[in-house]
Amino acid sequence: MDRSSVIFGNRMSQKDVKKAAKKQENMIEDYGDDRSRGYHLAASDNPTVGPFLGIKDLKLSDTPLELDKDKSIIIGNIRMGFGHYRISMAIASAAHSMGYTPYWLDLNSFEGTTATKIIASQNELYSMGSRLSQKSFLFNKFVWEPINSEGFRKLTYNCSDQKVSELMTGLYQDLPKDIPFAATHVWPAQAAIHAGLTNVVNVVPDNWPMALHLAEGSLHTVQTQSAYLGYKVLRGMDKKRLLKPMPDKDIVFTGHYIDHELVSNIEADCERRVKRAENGEGRRYLLTIGGAGAQQDIFVGIIKTLLGKVRRNKATLMVNLGDHYGVWEAIKKKLPELGALTTEHIDNFEETAQFAENALDNTISGVHVFCHKDIFAAVYSTNLLMRACDVLITKPSELAFYPVPKLMIKRVGGHEAWGAVRAAELGDGTFECSTPRDIVGMLRAIQNDDTILKFMCDNIVKAKQQGVYNGAYEAVRLAVEGRKAK
Repeated sequence: MDRSSVIFGNRMSQKDVKKAAKKQENMIEDYGDDRSRGYHLAASDNPTVGPFLGIKDLKLSDTPLELDKDKSIIIGNIRMGFGHYRISMAIASAAHSMGYTPYWLDLNSFEGTTATKIIASQNELYSMGSRLSQKSFLFNKFVWEPINSEGFRKLTYNCSDQKVSELMTGLYQDLPKDIPFAATHVWPAQAAIHAGLTNVVNVVPDNWPMALHLAEGSLHTVQTQSAYLGYKVLRGMDKKRLLKPMPDKDIVFTGHYIDHELVSNIEADCERRVKRAENGEGRRYLLTIGGAGAQQDIFVGIIKTLLGKVRRNKATLMVNLGDHYGVWEAIKKKLPELGALTTEHIDNFEETAQFAENALDNTISGVHVFCHKDIFAAVYSTNLLMRACDVLITKPSELAFYPVPKLMIKRVGGHEAWGAVRAAELGDGTFECSTPRDIVGMLRAIQNDDTILKFMCDNIVKAKQQGVYNGAYEAVRLAVEGRKAK
């Protein structure tokens, strides 16, 4: 079925359809066309997060894949930054807790295939743009922000993307057509539909409706009420006409996509935070550095602000570098006094996990830096450390939706702005602090006023009681029940 010509009943212009077809032709010329090749897959235990989440990796094989489809769910994703992997881990965690085996299908991990070639090139461009946006005010204002807030919002973008994702279907041959399939990026969702899969849940990220995330033929899940209404009416996706809305059967509001390990421990972890504050213990901060490695100057400012508190045991700083150790080298050059205060935990995920476990009920101090070349360890380390921190310092990406007190720093891309709005409205995080002055002011307030931390913890517990953080469980349930209904 041609999904570029008509999108949810909205007919696209012939000009846009031809442009989409031309883009596909260009992709074929650059990256090949292996749709008819029919790759086979094999599953193996994920050595890093498998023990935590039960994940099995899907890799290329010479023989067809065998799995128990009644107890399995495929998680289709790509590595593009850390956000999509983070959501995938939340879905896997929920599935594992519900008795299902999550199979990890990363379209960016099959070297030599058309899908991976396309995604790798786009990921490189996105990462470069993300970093440049933090270095150039003009590029950020006139190029990056408009692309991420309005460019990806247009229905014509989805028209073009559908033709690109048609080229990714060669990796789906071994999958049963009715297997539960949860996609945490739109390309795996679109490709699954093009490949004939009938039970696809498109796990939509962020809180800003964009046509980029549409995969007609799948069930779209969204994290917030405002996202539901925005996607329902395809808000702002065509500035020249009133669009037909998405049918009821195609969209569901589920809540935030959060790991079972975090949701099930919300009350206990918040209680620990409040008790530490009441006992006068140093405030614990977890600073995360995203997949693109942007915002280096902001990180330097935050660390410099906290160093005096760290020396006096009034604060402890944990920094997850992801897989970007080079960023830390640059930070140390600007803050040479860090050396005497810092303990580095590099490429030892077992040590990181043990540190996070011990920190739950034991005193920690100083600066602790974590970095892992393994992408799973790089992403999941934040989840482990999150439970032991008092405040997470992060840009308003997918971490904006997590059940931990949060200080929201400047966004990277306009689409992230509404993540901070969501956190501020729920009261489990701050508004977006977009300038160094805003960040320092909020840091000082959180450091010196226990009521702010207690306020956020109370709101997190209330939100859990309301089901706000149940999105991952709901996405799995919808995928599984959808297949059974057929």
